Amino acid sequence: MDEMWKGAALELRHLRCLVAIVDTGSFTDAGIELGISQAAVSRNLLALERILGVRLLHRTSRTITPTTAGVRALARARPLLAGAEELFIEASSGHHRLHIGHAWSAFGRHTTEFQRRWHQSHPETELRLIRHNSSTGGLAEGLCDLAVIRAPLDLKPWSHAVVGHENRYVALASDDPWARRRSIHMGEIPDRALAIDRRTGTTTLDLWPEDERPAVEYTHDIDDWLAAIATGRCIGITPQATAVQYRRDGITYRPLRGTEPVPVHFIWRRHDPHPATHAAVALAIDLYHDNRPTSGSLDT
Repeated sequence: MDEMWKGAALELRHLRCLVAIVDTGSFTDAGIELGISQAAVSRNLLALERILGVRLLHRTSRTITPTTAGVRALARARPLLAGAEELFIEASSGHHRLHIGHAWSAFGRHTTEFQRRWHQSHPETELRLIRHNSSTGGLAEGLCDLAVIRAPLDLKPWSHAVVGHENRYVALASDDPWARRRSIHMGEIPDRALAIDRRTGTTTLDLWPEDERPAVEYTHDIDDWLAAIATGRCIGITPQATAVQYRRDGITYRPLRGTEPVPVHFIWRRHDPHPATHAAVALAIDLYHDNRPTSGSLDT
């Protein structure tokens, strides 16, 4: 195989000429479509045939049709050219679009205002929020440029900044006796079964001494977590952002006393930051600073 390709210089322009000749039906029209001369079209086709070692087209004074080898070459060339075009568009427009990932919630009650201010201040950069059920909110998977992280995470591989803090809330079934109360104390939680999402949740058993930990029911994502709580068999602890963005029938949220708030981090790739990274971080910090968490109940 190496010997076959030695000295070969297959280029996209060769494939473009082959496709254009077949699609337009002539060398002249192919040249017009590609913006090159008819002679250049002929040279590119000849070069392609030499590289591949096969004849690709049957040519007469009136028709041009692909040979059997030409049909196979066209079948390969079209998706290659389409993929190259997609790569070019994605690479050239990458800095004109900012993807922010998150696992459960974006910016909670600040999400809409973040989107509005971003559009006003940075109309040249389209903002897209992406929910992905992973510990890095899709950043490690290459799905976003930055991610909002609340769950405990090793931050060493990433550049990061704390943009704000959110109070913790207890999620309860709406007919739970605790739902009639204004708030719940952290010390009461071990008396109940607790729903915990090990992959993306912010709650871990390390919040309690080893001999005072609650019983646990593990869940897989936000929907699974809410469904378990709605049955009344367990409760959940979550940042305020969840209480704001996931108001559901049958679920009530109450403030949790006696515990520290949850830090909200932005993380991004250390060696390949999006040009708009610092602008996004600054905006999030401004929003959290201007709207600091306050106690209160959130019902659904």
